[in-house]
Amino acid sequence: MTVPNVLLSGIVGSTAYGLAREGSDIDRLGLFAAPTAELHGLRRPKEPHVSTAPDRTLHEAAKWCRLALGGNPTVMELVWLPDELYEVRTPLGDELISIRTAFLSARRVRDAYLGYATQQFRRLEARGDRSFSADTRGRTAKHARHLKRLCAQGLELYTTGRLTIRVEDPEEYHAFGERAAADPSAALPLLGHYEKAFDSGPTVLPDEPDEAPVEAWLRRVRADFYTETVSQPSGRSSPRS
Repeated sequence: MTVPNVLLSGIVGSTAYGLAREGSDIDRLGLFAAPTAELHGLRRPKEPHVSTAPDRTLHEAAKWCRLALGGNPTVMELVWLPDELYEVRTPLGDELISIRTAFLSARRVRDAYLGYATQQFRRLEARGDRSFSADTRGRTAKHARHLKRLCAQGLELYTTGRLTIRVEDPEEYHAFGERAAADPSAALPLLGHYEKAFDSGPTVLPDEPDEAPVEAWLRRVRADFYTETVSQPSGRSSPRS
């Protein structure tokens, strides 16, 4: 997949978290700028470009901003990666990293991270009859690991305004995944603990995200990728002399 105007791209997922093992896929995430002129046509340019082998997702700049403003954990990690995991960094990409806290708000972070974690638990329950294959068990353990990671990362972001991508003790996450794959109810105490922590813990995040710097950044992107074309309009009659 060749997509022009990539502003920021890096390795995310299990590799970034420190949870990858032999045979794990390498996931890539990034954002790109559509040519500004294409935004004014009859048909909008394609916003997400998704490919497999290698696994790569690229969001158009405005789409990425909307997702991040909503607290989406998957897109949010792109601007908190360790430097060595970035594969494409441009000046506009660096500007986006510099305003990453503007996307944060208490309610949206809480709802998004706990919401995603709860989704992972529902997937655990759906596969929790203990009769599945080794391959399915592996995917179930992965859901459990991500449940735990989302809870821990979400609470860190909620209480400190920072996001640490790499987990502190990968083996503990793998052990938890195996326990929850064998018995999904083992994940309930952890989920309940974090729900209470969100409800009782103080937050440094504002009630609403700060959209002004995000809007200013996106307008700079549009200005950078605007190319004026001069053409004779079609379908219009010339004035008579």
